[in-house]
Amino acid sequence: MDSEAAPTALAWPRIVFGTTPLGNIYQVVEESVKHELVANWFRYAGSPVFIDSAGKYGAGLALESLAKNLSALGVAPSDVVISNKLGWKRAPLLTPEPTFESGAWFGLEHDAVQCISYEGILECHAEGNALLAPYETQLLSVHDPDEYLTAAVSEADRESRYRDILDAYRALFELKAADKAAGKTSGVGVGSKDWTVIRRLFDDGVALDWVMFANSYTIMRHPAALRSFMDELYRAGVAIVNSAIFHGGFLTGGEFFDYRKVTRESDAALYHWRDQFYALCASHGIAPATAAAQFGLSHPGVVALALSTSQPDRVKDLIGLTEGTMSESLTEDLVRAGLVKWE
Repeated sequence: MDSEAAPTALAWPRIVFGTTPLGNIYQVVEESVKHELVANWFRYAGSPVFIDSAGKYGAGLALESLAKNLSALGVAPSDVVISNKLGWKRAPLLTPEPTFESGAWFGLEHDAVQCISYEGILECHAEGNALLAPYETQLLSVHDPDEYLTAAVSEADRESRYRDILDAYRALFELKAADKAAGKTSGVGVGSKDWTVIRRLFDDGVALDWVMFANSYTIMRHPAALRSFMDELYRAGVAIVNSAIFHGGFLTGGEFFDYRKVTRESDAALYHWRDQFYALCASHGIAPATAAAQFGLSHPGVVALALSTSQPDRVKDLIGLTEGTMSESLTEDLVRAGLVKWE
């Protein structure tokens, strides 16, 4: 691994707070809980606080709620850095529940539609800043380009969609240039569950300031090809934000793995891996969540973890997960057991 790296443009904290609870993911979250959640970000994390959101989260509700609570707390715009992943716009809610991500969002008054294109991204950016007012987006990205490509019905359609994504990035770079001309700092990035899409954009010359990997570089999965790409990003000065490091909560005891429900009967190998992992963590006196988080930060290119909770009293614990470094002795035992593989 190359230890020489170009400097990244932004000074990232170790944690980026996710906002899906503000958009009522999986349940309606009370307004008082949302307020206390945002308050605790600023109570326990140093300023500026980095926050990750998206127009898709609750069809804009997360952005609205974020602005409302930041304003109520009297947070200065200079004390917050907001990432708004672009690609979805509000639409009238004409059905009993939203038409996107069925069963995931509750208590919404709007629907959302996907619009990844040059014009669509500019519209998403304008809508996002309107919902965030008086705050603004500093970190710009296209939301889940991998899912947009996966929806293609043919190879020709996939290539057409990829051109849409490149057009979307043309819009983002124009927005970044406008911010620079106005004396503002902004960055362009990408987030994806399929890291090979990020690889393609990087190889095709998209000048990314940061990338966000999801379900990709974790203590459970860390393929050699991905680590090699992370080395390249590190040398190029592209900041890496690591997200979904617990595989949808599975590594911390949940019943979902990468957005699907699993059981010991349906996915015995996953549970066997987790049982061994828990046993080794216990033998070292290290909580599984701590081990997973510290591993997620172990590559020198990773500047931060994106972590989320709907429970205000867990915010301090999340910050604690990003402190310290991975135990060498636990890593050795994980390698010896075949749970961590440096192939």
